[in-house]
Amino acid sequence: PGDRVAGFLPNLPEAVIAMLATTSLGAVWTSCSPDFGINGVLDRFGQIEPRVLFTADGYFYGGKTLDSLGPIRGVLARLPSVEKVVVVSYVVSNPDLSGLPAAAAFGDFGKPGTPLEFTRVEFDAPLYVMYSSGTTGVPKCIVHGVGGTLLQHLKEHLLHTDLKPDDRLFFFTTCGWMMWNWLASALATGCTLVLYDGSPFAPDRDVLWRMAEQERITVFGTSPKYLAALEKEGGAPGASFDLSVLRSILSTGSPLAPEQFDFVYASIRQDVQLASISGGTDIISCFCLGNPWLPVRRGEIQCRGLGMRTEVFDEGGHPVQGQQGELVCSAPFPSMPVGFWNDPDGAKYRAAYFDRFPNVWCHGDYALLTDDEGIVILGRSDAVLNPGGVRIGTAEIYR
Repeated sequence: PGDRVAGFLPNLPEAVIAMLATTSLGAVWTSCSPDFGINGVLDRFGQIEPRVLFTADGYFYGGKTLDSLGPIRGVLARLPSVEKVVVVSYVVSNPDLSGLPAAAAFGDFGKPGTPLEFTRVEFDAPLYVMYSSGTTGVPKCIVHGVGGTLLQHLKEHLLHTDLKPDDRLFFFTTCGWMMWNWLASALATGCTLVLYDGSPFAPDRDVLWRMAEQERITVFGTSPKYLAALEKEGGAPGASFDLSVLRSILSTGSPLAPEQFDFVYASIRQDVQLASISGGTDIISCFCLGNPWLPVRRGEIQCRGLGMRTEVFDEGGHPVQGQQGELVCSAPFPSMPVGFWNDPDGAKYRAAYFDRFPNVWCHGDYALLTDDEGIVILGRSDAVLNPGGVRIGTAEIYR
């Protein structure tokens, strides 16, 4: 318990398996995707000093085969805390493990048939370390607790998304984005996860929708960037594929434009719940998201999260409706981070979220609460970029 295990992995079943095995011991899981450079990985894993590291031998993207073992050797040369490396054979059947300290193949690691045991831990024991960079220094290491994370995710899965055991949930994500952790938690609902790794446009623009038809996906998660690219490519999956079981499309990573609502209902499926959702790595969940009982209004997120006192504040710290302001949460909520790594007195944590308005979480997004209680996210209010939902601050760009 408390030991860190790191994943440098594509979005494979083995990534979910390694995470579940890690957390069953009370250990702490952290991951990033294999397209991160050596320095980007060291800026993250170097701070938390994992004892075990899972990697694949490589990955595929856009029709290309890319190597992971070369970069990971570079990482390990500067990451002395790692005592064991476990390698998933993904690109070739017998990868060369030379130069990797105490390496083992994934298939040879562990003891098949051993009865499952689960270590009981405190409610706020660390579960995940996530990373979000800002305007100074290396990325923040955000520690999320077991109980609050799972409560929050189950609320969002069961109540806001209405997941049932016979559902099939897909979200286009890498292991470096919080939506991967969010996706994995849905196993607790009994539903089936559909995993995809690689380009959403290789070998063609229809690859995800062909998969949706074949796998009978009921909830499909994506981003505004993907929907815009699909529209630009002339995609109209509703005319080409049987999407009759698809009932919800989730979108996050950036604000969903009103015109993209039009595209979804015209070209994908008319009778579908389009749920734009918004939150962040910092809370590993959402402030605003969908509701199966409410109408979908063009250009708006349907509602604020249950149990979240999400508000919009003006410059003076007063709640406003119908005008632009800062997105805040003015009461505690389950998935607030346990804290930051290497921040013993909590000073960095408080400075990140509570400096603007005393005892009120300020998230760094401009938003508008509409007269019908919908939410419109207008973009970042700080000097942080947000490509694909992964926050990148100016400090990291300079590095």
